Amino acid sequence: MKAIRRFTVRPVLPEPLRPLSDLARNLRWSWHAETRDLFQSVDPERWAASGGDPVRLLGSVPPARLAELAQDRRFLRRLAAVAGDLNDYMTGDRWYQAQPDELPAAIAYFSPEFGITAALPQYSGGLGILAGDHLKAASDLGVPLIGVGLLYRHGYFRQTLSRDGWQQEHYPVLDPHELPVALLEEPDGTPAQVALALPGGRQLHARIWLAQVGRVPLLMLDSDVEENDLGERGVTDRLYGGGSEHRLLQEMLLGIGGVRAVRTYCRLTGHPAPEVFHTNEGHAGFLGLERIAELCAEGLDFDSALEAVRAGTVFTTHTPVPAGIDRFDRELVARHFGPEAELPRIDVGRVLKLGMETYPGGEPNLFNMAVMGLRLAQRANGVSLLHGNVSREMFSGLWPGFDADEVPITSVTNGVHAPTWVAPEVFRLGARQVGVHRAEDALTVGGSDRWDAVADIPDQEIWELRRGLREQLVTEVRERLRASWRQRGAGTAELGWIDGVLDPDVLTIGFARRVPSYKRLTLMLRDRDRLMDLLLHPERPVQIVVAGKAHPADDGGKRLVQELVRFTDDPRVRHRIVFLPDYGMGMAQKLYPGCDIWLNNPLRPLEACGTSGMKAALNGCLNLSVLDGWWDEWFQPDFGWAIPTADGVGTDPDHRDDIEAAALYDLLEQRVTPRFYERGGQSGLPDRWIEMVRQTLSLLGPKVLAGRMVREYVERLYAPAALSHRSMGPDAARDLAEWKTRVRAAWPGVTVDHVETSASAALAELGTTLGLRVRVGLGELGPDDVEVQAVSGRVDEEDHIADAAVVPLKPVGSPEQDGRWVYEGPLSLDRTGPFGYTVRILPAHRLLASSAELGLVAGPSEELVEAAGLLMR
Repeated sequence: MKAIRRFTVRPVLPEPLRPLSDLARNLRWSWHAETRDLFQSVDPERWAASGGDPVRLLGSVPPARLAELAQDRRFLRRLAAVAGDLNDYMTGDRWYQAQPDELPAAIAYFSPEFGITAALPQYSGGLGILAGDHLKAASDLGVPLIGVGLLYRHGYFRQTLSRDGWQQEHYPVLDPHELPVALLEEPDGTPAQVALALPGGRQLHARIWLAQVGRVPLLMLDSDVEENDLGERGVTDRLYGGGSEHRLLQEMLLGIGGVRAVRTYCRLTGHPAPEVFHTNEGHAGFLGLERIAELCAEGLDFDSALEAVRAGTVFTTHTPVPAGIDRFDRELVARHFGPEAELPRIDVGRVLKLGMETYPGGEPNLFNMAVMGLRLAQRANGVSLLHGNVSREMFSGLWPGFDADEVPITSVTNGVHAPTWVAPEVFRLGARQVGVHRAEDALTVGGSDRWDAVADIPDQEIWELRRGLREQLVTEVRERLRASWRQRGAGTAELGWIDGVLDPDVLTIGFARRVPSYKRLTLMLRDRDRLMDLLLHPERPVQIVVAGKAHPADDGGKRLVQELVRFTDDPRVRHRIVFLPDYGMGMAQKLYPGCDIWLNNPLRPLEACGTSGMKAALNGCLNLSVLDGWWDEWFQPDFGWAIPTADGVGTDPDHRDDIEAAALYDLLEQRVTPRFYERGGQSGLPDRWIEMVRQTLSLLGPKVLAGRMVREYVERLYAPAALSHRSMGPDAARDLAEWKTRVRAAWPGVTVDHVETSASAALAELGTTLGLRVRVGLGELGPDDVEVQAVSGRVDEEDHIADAAVVPLKPVGSPEQDGRWVYEGPLSLDRTGPFGYTVRILPAHRLLASSAELGLVAGPSEELVEAAGLLMR
């Protein structure tokens, strides 16, 4: 019989155990070992059955056991200590509170997904895990962040395999009452709600669920409410599901509804209003429109409101490929805005213009969410040094006339939240060296360039730690593999071979990630004979653990999964290579520590950052990766190996895969496996391998921390954005908007008319300083509106200036009779070899974050360049 209605019945905890409820509702337990140990001691078997979820655990413990614990003085002492520790964590000063006063009072951080814990499955991959780590690190540092996302009733999906290895998706219904979240309520006890206007007079309502991530509140909007029709109830049904309109409504609810949820939360709790809004990828970009509408309602015009909103907005792009960006049909967007729908006071044409691809090759009929994100933010960044370069190239069309390296997109390299991803055994080893508190500080706040204490750990201890973690992984893999084969229809009698899968003394390689084609899940299968030789080598075998999900709509990705699964099913190698379905946080936390090598072989430069190798490195796992994302930035031979790439312009993709797969096999055969299996003198240990583990932990560990990442966001992006926000009051915003309008209108009249230098020949000595004299036409503008610059540096065969030095020139006296101005300044010849210079004019205003902000630049005409012809050699 099937129930017609479902309830969640919560236990009534005895009074002495009430603090357990507070501990369960704060997701700090997901990265705080003492809290998890406390819950495990309540009932170890039920803790395991609940998947390590305190809310589920407390819902299943019998009243008799609770009564027993309420009388257990030892347990109550532990409970008081853990509850006291949480109170200190929530209320005490942390890193942020020790910084200068000009930091923002609050920051709102918007993301379409958040990976906090497996108990709150609201993530699909790296973007969500990164967002979760950002919140946790902000909490550890005391950064006053408010997270904003959606609550998906089906999460992403659960993955199983058919008998022939085809990916199958399952969407279990998540009941929020069974999750570690609570409804945000009005003072009268009714659920707080936000609403969006839809075409045709309809409305989209959403409740606000609150997940407490340490000190950071995470607001999650849920459209599955009675006030909505069936279609609207399904807006937050699943992550990255549905068609274009479904996605558009999700992103409107996230951005516009998210701002309204933040305002509601601040009203109800007294939390300071955010001064900075951070958009994690373009999905939440509509938040800027809602904030413009708020200011327009207070009397500002659109252009002034746009400047005020831009000042306090940070936009982070995570994709290095245009195909990874959400783009909507203009007509679809137009239908959902304006008098008959959302934001009725804002002209629809202004909305559409913000997302228009105005650069060469752009599609005029598409609305680009990343382009809107960049136009609505005064500060933008990529997520690794290489990805910053790729992003500046990719979006350079929005700043015509500027070289790509001057496009105002910086980079903050991602990091990972060490307390979440470091195995308890690794932490305990570090704590034995420096003490628990210093070890915790090192993993959360960071700040040091190296962890010197790792040098004092004996080789034997490091090797025993690594073997112990490998052994745990072997046990985990066998359990998951057995469950997977049962789901595929195998009987118990068929599965005896699983007891011999993997070996705790064999070099173990991990490969786990989403399965888009560019990550090349099956590159390792390129030459199956060589792979088999590696797996079955009599003296130096390897074993490989693979996991990953393909997007439900990506049949190409599913075929890659099936191809790999069929190889792993081969009885000759199935004890050495396994595919584990349903990759998620729970699996990942066992996989990273248990592997010796973390493999990553994307098509360079399509990996924006890629943080899985960072999590592995924090556990002493060495990286074997293409030089892409973070590995391109921090690779050293001490930490692992770089797979050579064939990313030249004309390389055939098939041929490229052959070349790079061969390079991978060569590395494994000639360098990786010999080093793992070689044994040094008297110790009988692989000394050189252990030294690489030591170097990885001591030198790479401090770099890859989310604490380092969040501190960089605070110092380089949040603090300047807060200062800009405070400077951009209504009057300043109007002045800046009017100035921009005036400059754009007058810019065609801005010219570089004549350039002369004190050099008489095309040869000069290093250290010489030349005098530069320039006549410019400013049209309707004056010297206060512009900066005239000399740009100099080495030049290539086509006279392009590289590694440019920029020197502002000064106006001399008053304008000449024809209205032109003369500017002068020095030109230092500070490097040898071919050397060139040019002159340009840029708009200048104290409230601009970058001189490229308007995308306007004036330089010498081609005739003037040819007449000058000055090149120092």
